[in-house]
Amino acid sequence: MSLETSDVRQGEELPVESLADFLRRDAGLQGAVQIKQFPAGSSNLTYLIKAGEDEFVLRRPPFGNTVKTAHDMRREFDVLSKLSAIYRPAPKPILFCGDGSVIGSEFYLMERRHGLIIRGRSPKQLENSPDMQRAVCESFIHNLADLHSLDYEAAGLGNLGHPQGYCRRQVEGWTKRYFASKTNEWPELERAITWLNEKIPSESGASLVHNDYKFDNVMLDPDDLTRIIAVLDWEMVTIGDPLMDLGTTLGYWMSPDAGRKMLDMPFNPRVLMENISRKELVEMYAAISGRDASNILYYYIFGTFKIAVIAQQIYARFVKGFTHDPLFATFDPFVA
Repeated sequence: MSLETSDVRQGEELPVESLADFLRRDAGLQGAVQIKQFPAGSSNLTYLIKAGEDEFVLRRPPFGNTVKTAHDMRREFDVLSKLSAIYRPAPKPILFCGDGSVIGSEFYLMERRHGLIIRGRSPKQLENSPDMQRAVCESFIHNLADLHSLDYEAAGLGNLGHPQGYCRRQVEGWTKRYFASKTNEWPELERAITWLNEKIPSESGASLVHNDYKFDNVMLDPDDLTRIIAVLDWEMVTIGDPLMDLGTTLGYWMSPDAGRKMLDMPFNPRVLMENISRKELVEMYAAISGRDASNILYYYIFGTFKIAVIAQQIYARFVKGFTHDPLFATFDPFVA
């Protein structure tokens, strides 16, 4: 359940000596460099870098990346530099490297935070307490509403995105990404694509949106599960419609009738999904934010579709041989 590291996956190794030379030269770090990998991520790659007594997190694009705008390390670094100053859960970035000769791509280092990310079984205190389950969900949703309430202009993030026409760009953009990475025929998914494109709503508002907000990207305080230590994976952050952001969160939230295989996906604690419904999450969000969520069905279906496209893109990378992680071979049934 903790944020564990492992040996680096085959094909995703970093050149230790080149990285060590860079860290000594540009960051003044001393001591031998050790590299481990955080294996749970499936998009940008995340590594633990140890240099002497110092620990950092390194982020780089996936190998075989063909969508640069979706894996822009410079953008992610710049956003976190400003966001971490006004939003406590955002980790603070430390150093950016745009020189591809160091590790084969641009990358950045950020602080390492310590906490609990629930994957698999939940702590007993969560499993055994309905009151704790609701409190943790309320904290989770409150934290998302807090992000949506930030003054992005005052934070210097006003040029991060263009809220006008955001919904249309999202639907049309993810539609294009799906067909660009398509490997198999899924008629039901393509019917949903048609429906989404025919019913695109006007924007309900504008805010910072994380675009991949789920428990798998949230680090909790082990001593107080209602306290969020960090929110991770900011690669898709932009300015847009907050209900589209909520829709993605709902897309990851499986209902009990989805079956054991889907409930066991690591996105959210199973015990929460079995006891707190998507409807209840929406009601929490509406009460906290004051936003009208009466058209939430559209945003939920969009969020589910977007997650399917993300899985499709990852599966396509596996099919093309850009990653050899056997986990990614299972993403095709997930798309289905």
